Amino acid sequence: MLFQGADSDTIAAIATPYGESGIGIVRISGPDAKGIAGKIFKPRRGPVILKSHHIHYGEIVDPKEGKAIDEVLLAFMAAPKTYTREDVIEIFCHGGFFVLYRVLELVLREGAREALPGEFTKRAFLAGRIDLAQAEAVLDIIQAKTEEGLRLAKEQLQGKLSQEMESLRSALLEVLVSIEAYIDFPEEDVEPPPIESVRERLCFILTKIADLMRSYEEGEIYRDGVKVAIVGKANVGKSSLLNQLLKRRRAIVTAIPGTTTDVIEEVVNLSGVLIRLMDMAGLSEPRNEVEQEGVKLTREKLSESHVILLVLDRSRPLDEEDQRIIREVGGGKAIFVLNKIDLPSRFSEGDLREKAGQKDIYPISALRGDGIERLQKGLVSTIKREGVKREGTEIVPVNLRHKRVLERLKEALEDLLRVLGQGIPWDIAAIEIKRVLSILGEIVGETTPEEVLETIFSQFCIGK
Repeated sequence: MLFQGADSDTIAAIATPYGESGIGIVRISGPDAKGIAGKIFKPRRGPVILKSHHIHYGEIVDPKEGKAIDEVLLAFMAAPKTYTREDVIEIFCHGGFFVLYRVLELVLREGAREALPGEFTKRAFLAGRIDLAQAEAVLDIIQAKTEEGLRLAKEQLQGKLSQEMESLRSALLEVLVSIEAYIDFPEEDVEPPPIESVRERLCFILTKIADLMRSYEEGEIYRDGVKVAIVGKANVGKSSLLNQLLKRRRAIVTAIPGTTTDVIEEVVNLSGVLIRLMDMAGLSEPRNEVEQEGVKLTREKLSESHVILLVLDRSRPLDEEDQRIIREVGGGKAIFVLNKIDLPSRFSEGDLREKAGQKDIYPISALRGDGIERLQKGLVSTIKREGVKREGTEIVPVNLRHKRVLERLKEALEDLLRVLGQGIPWDIAAIEIKRVLSILGEIVGETTPEEVLETIFSQFCIGK
């Protein structure tokens, strides 16, 4: 992939969110950026002399009508020391929608083209300023919802994942060079590489790939939050519990069983931990087709959850249906919530521990809010104890696209190890290693198909 440089057109976009704010930014990038700015920018003093990496004070003026649009600050940054490695202009206007739109309209009229989503970052990638993994980190920074998510995105932008990929690439190249030296210089009596040594190095690379794949789940938690499913029989108070945890009414609460037939997802920050609460249809036996679909969706979401809040109605005896649900969802990632402690109790925590062997039990009243604070603290403690949220810098950020590439990489390496054990010729082994290297290159963008690039950058906002 080669950057087109001066042959590319000039693009522009509003780089800040629409709405009223103190400041809004119109960004221009390309060979005509400086010339366009010179046509519409009028300094408060003297002629238009734009010095690189300086802030200039003046007005944006419509050259056709001679009318000032806004009082602005303008920054000119000359290539290649810019985000896109092209000439870049940033115009700092007042943050009203109409002002920004009028300035952008002038810029487009004077020769720029409206930028596509992510096009500024794509130009930075094509110019070689950042690789594809770093470009994706820009989007992760924009979308970060927690401090840990932001930290991981910043590490990826700084090249942590790229360094891991370069390390794997170097290890594979060492194996390839030793094989090709034997193939290409037979007259030099070069000995073939020891097969066990090759297999050992490939197994080491395979282990590294497996470690990176495992980091995906933890990275997903940092980016998107811990998925906590609220489950139980119909009408045990799941929706009331959701409302208490959110501190607002989100779910409809009635005395009619089966009110919730879909999955309601909401996000709450508890002690710095981002939690995605999922209120689900009751796991009772469905009475009709609608409830059947609701229970089916509940079971699908349960498989994705990191922690389960199993809600039981303490004002009623544990019945066979309760026992079935406990058997189905109880276990290491389940927390038992005994609801309705404002009513006479029909079973105790001791009874539940005896029947289910459960240690994490929290009595609450979802109606009055009793016990909710203790449950919140227990939920956060469980998340940290189970290792869903770990402190430190050992995790390498991996997103879903990376994980899928790593899965293909793992499969290709396992195939290579298998055929090496069958004694395939070294020239075929070299071809297979080159195929592995090509797959590896997709993570940093060296060999990524164009349609994949388009999909990645289309997720960005316009202006970034």
